[in-house]
Amino acid sequence: MSENELSRVIVNVCFNIHKTLGPGLLESVYEAAICHDLAKLGIPFTRQQVLPVIYDGVHLDLGFRTDVIVMNKVVIEIKSIETVAPVHRKILLTYLRLTTIKLGLLVNFSEELIKDGIHRVVNGL
Repeated sequence: MSENELSRVIVNVCFNIHKTLGPGLLESVYEAAICHDLAKLGIPFTRQQVLPVIYDGVHLDLGFRTDVIVMNKVVIEIKSIETVAPVHRKILLTYLRLTTIKLGLLVNFSEELIKDGIHRVVNGL
């Protein structure tokens, strides 16, 4: 499955979760729901994966973690905040660079319409 095909599946999963649960819950609730739905679909993912940061040849143990990585092709960064700031896209782009993954989805579940809360971030796709 390509990154774009996978992103369509993820967007549908997020749509269904938002439709069922609504906005305003904790990010951890949406993360658990996404992982539950991906597992039901048989799509492999990792949750809260530690991101290695290497600077000047030194491995820095800083505790950076991605919310969900799907099939090693898409990073999902989950938010439940009033407004997504430009820095959130930049953080996701940094995660993409650190993992060499090409596509990220920044999903803010606090939007009234989930389509307004989904942002694609690409790294050489």
